[in-house]
Amino acid sequence: MLVVITTSPLIEEAESLAEKLVTEKLAACVQILPQMLSFYSWRGEIRKENECLLLIKTLPAKYDEVEAFILANHSYSVPEIVALDAARISQSYSDWMKNYLV
Repeated sequence: MLVVITTSPLIEEAESLAEKLVTEKLAACVQILPQMLSFYSWRGEIRKENECLLLIKTLPAKYDEVEAFILANHSYSVPEIVALDAARISQSYSDWMKNYLV
């Protein structure tokens, strides 16, 4: 399993991305953690913005499609897209995910 992380400036955009990712079977589950504070460098300036964090649960074989989807549907010109391999996952959750995404 992969957990793909991205952020969104608006809860509405985060919800739209999450719903489409699950509906299009690019992810089995997307969790949205609202209203976090991000500090980052952008075009030579340090920025501070409120963002929502999306945790996208998917299979490694779906990563390229998830990345392409985020790039095509995100409001940021350079959205955060970071994939983390799950070191361990319960068998029942893994089976559920595979049954949904395959």
